[in-house]
Amino acid sequence: MTDDNRSKRKVRVRDFARLKEAGEPIAMVTAYDALFASLVDQAGVDAVLVGDSLTTVLCAEDTTLGATMDQMIYHGRLVCRGAKRALVVVDMPFMSYQVSPEDAVRNAGRIMKETGAGAVKLEGGREVAPAVERMVAAGIPVMGHLGFTPQSVHSIGGARVQGRAEGAVEGLIRDAQAVEAAGAFSILLELMVGGVAQQVTQALSVPVVGIGAGPHCDGQLLILHDLLGLNEGFNPRFLKHYARLGEEVRSAVGRYAAEVRQRLYPGEEHVHSA
Repeated sequence: MTDDNRSKRKVRVRDFARLKEAGEPIAMVTAYDALFASLVDQAGVDAVLVGDSLTTVLCAEDTTLGATMDQMIYHGRLVCRGAKRALVVVDMPFMSYQVSPEDAVRNAGRIMKETGAGAVKLEGGREVAPAVERMVAAGIPVMGHLGFTPQSVHSIGGARVQGRAEGAVEGLIRDAQAVEAAGAFSILLELMVGGVAQQVTQALSVPVVGIGAGPHCDGQLLILHDLLGLNEGFNPRFLKHYARLGEEVRSAVGRYAAEVRQRLYPGEEHVHSA
């Protein structure tokens, strides 16, 4: 796709494969509401993830485990209202797909039907391949997620970089290939040694998007609030701040509060005439 066409046409699952084939990196960010979704859509990203990270980013929870189906559907619907061009992918929350492939199809179908999203995402490797296969067979596009999988934070032992243990590369490749073989259109790699992520990416034919997984993936994902500098207490090695909006928000609201207290706002120009 040319840059002009890429910024105008609706992005669909098949476009991920086209971008990979053309060697054009995929740009993906999170969003949780219609306003931010509209802004990032206008900025030209290829895809928007409605992440279960909303629990940590918006709700100040320690993990993503508390996200519910109703939450994901509500926020997914809002994002789909704002993102008219980018592909919208909605996370499947914890325990919405792990129990059985039947549960996975039912819950993924509900997300697709009630949000208008273009795809769902779930975490895991070989153990979730049967669920992925069933969802894809039902006409539901699925993105996989390997490396640090936040829904397994307790069993992993925290937000730890993956791929450092002996034999980890082979296991990650087998997991990724199983999810690919089950029909996933793309896979997200999170918090992974750069060289390991490169090997996983090279072992797959589907596009690989990375977050904290180095430069050799087919695309990159960042959480919007992090890249905008709104989540000021979060500064991992992989994150680059493209703005410092936390500072801007405090400054703007502080000026507003000061003007209210000094009776400078509202001024005459803000008053409706008779």
